[in-house]
Amino acid sequence: MSNLIESIKTRRTHYALAKKSPVSNERVIELVEQAVLHTPTAFNSQNGRVVVLLAGHHNKVWQFAYDALKAIVPADQFPATSAKIDAFAGAYGTVLFFEDMATVKALQDQFPLYAGNFPIWSQQANGMLQSNVWVALSESGLGASLQHYSELIENQIRQEWEIPADWKLVAQMPFGQPLAEPSAKDFAPVESRVKVFA
Repeated sequence: MSNLIESIKTRRTHYALAKKSPVSNERVIELVEQAVLHTPTAFNSQNGRVVVLLAGHHNKVWQFAYDALKAIVPADQFPATSAKIDAFAGAYGTVLFFEDMATVKALQDQFPLYAGNFPIWSQQANGMLQSNVWVALSESGLGASLQHYSELIENQIRQEWEIPADWKLVAQMPFGQPLAEPSAKDFAPVESRVKVFA
């Protein structure tokens, strides 16, 4: 089996992460940059945007999430929520994924026949970007998970790091050195998910 398939297979969700990295910050940034450059996009729109947060910047994004959730989660349910956020904050860094909606809008204006499809294609490309970054981090010995607190923390993120108004926050990926093996994963029979006609 190809190395790529093996890399895809070993990419798993890791929630228990240490504030350590087996590779340098420079290597993490290089992996992210290469994924951004080489992930395909519809009409070569290149609409994916990424912010890498390390050290105190990483801590800050999860403090935003903690504060936002504390304001809306009932007190008796908050300990479980707090534990999840603490686990993300305990990681080494976070990758924030955005879509540049100005690029999407420009393509809608340029190609009105496909206007309704560009937001969908943009989301699909962002999903591929997230997967590519995740696999690249995993290959380097880093664990990660994908989180979606966007609506709760987007405004604070935009203000804190001067994110352009046209960038829409899509997902957050805390990463770090894995502290445990991922849990077992069940698979539906592949025959029920793939049809072949030859």
